[in-house]
Amino acid sequence: MLRISLLLLCLNFILPAAWPQVVPPAEMKDPDLRGLQERNMDALKQFGADILALPTDYPFYLSRKLDLDEAKQKWADQRSIQFDRYKGKVVLEITGNYFAAYSAEKMSPDQRARATFVQIIEPILKSAVARFQNNAEVQAYAFEISHHVLGKVNGVSVERPENVVVVLPQLAATSFVKAADDSARQSALLQAEVFLNAKPLTLWLNGEGPQLAQQLPEEPSKSAQDPQRANAEIVNGPENHTAENIDKLPSPVHVPILKPVQPAEPPKPPRDLSPAGLASLQVAQKPLLDTVVKELDPQAHFVSYAPPSFIAFRQGIYLEFSINTSLTESPSASRYRLAALAFDDHIARLIRPVLGYFKNDPQFDGISFSANLHPSGNAKSNPSSQAVEFLFPFSALRCYERYDCTGQQLIDAGAVLINGERVSLDLQIAEGGGNR
Repeated sequence: MLRISLLLLCLNFILPAAWPQVVPPAEMKDPDLRGLQERNMDALKQFGADILALPTDYPFYLSRKLDLDEAKQKWADQRSIQFDRYKGKVVLEITGNYFAAYSAEKMSPDQRARATFVQIIEPILKSAVARFQNNAEVQAYAFEISHHVLGKVNGVSVERPENVVVVLPQLAATSFVKAADDSARQSALLQAEVFLNAKPLTLWLNGEGPQLAQQLPEEPSKSAQDPQRANAEIVNGPENHTAENIDKLPSPVHVPILKPVQPAEPPKPPRDLSPAGLASLQVAQKPLLDTVVKELDPQAHFVSYAPPSFIAFRQGIYLEFSINTSLTESPSASRYRLAALAFDDHIARLIRPVLGYFKNDPQFDGISFSANLHPSGNAKSNPSSQAVEFLFPFSALRCYERYDCTGQQLIDAGAVLINGERVSLDLQIAEGGGNR
């Protein structure tokens, strides 16, 4: 009996999966959230059991703290499921550590975020929606998941944590889970707020998003010449490698091959970005471009001396329209506010009319609106004018055209340049008087 008692005692210490996964209501300071937590404890515990039962390629732990190494995580507090608030909405929050280490050489930041979403966040989201979609008090789902990245600094192998945050409204989450195809799932996902190490990004499920277009290496690495090594995007067993403990690095081990997220269609051949290639496309498209300028000029206010032309951007070809934008705004307003107003008051109204001319495959990758901003209706030669360029890929433009994406999501999926410098632009903050 003594041996059995000791064995049971040991099992209590070596089976952290048996620990509670839900934050106790008594530890929550907000009385409304504490009451919500108490009323839903049974459902939350069942949800926690769902998460523990999910199969994962690498160890995953619910955790109150991010960026822990696995040895510490095994004994750390794993009660992380709780209700919280985000931008005034009640969210079901899930925090955890995923002990996969992605190769920085082989996977871009967007691909790493997508891998963690597909492997961890998506299956948990499906369970959450199944249990809480009919709970009117749950307005959104919030995930904060840490994974690891393997790379080199000054020739030394290092390992660092990287955090993915996804906040998805209830309706969008339900639409995502019940969607019949990838297009509908992508449309729902575009309603999410996604951050990688606090930087906003857009998740594209099939790898065709604009943020992935620039990630193709010009020359294959040594590992790319070996198909088995090229497919092994993840190395298991993070050890927080640093220059101080690099001598403790384990020898290479064979690990399961990560299943890649394949594009819905075969990748298109690289664009001809040479001056000759752009000139050839210009000649081929000239009759259509002349028609666009003639028919849309009354509302677009095209710059007469700068006809539409093709430019190279992010390994793709964009059709650039130069336009004049007059704003009833003081020249002293911040350039971010001016850019935001230009988008809402002028450019957003041009997108659908312009896209109407390019329904079929247009042989280029996106559209750029290069706007000369003229505050307070000043003359077009006013020295206080700003130059703002909005570059949007077709994938995001079509989403906006179908009313599946907001203007902010369109901007996040593209690029904004003010006087030649890349900037981030938050429409609500900028138009409210902020500096971004």
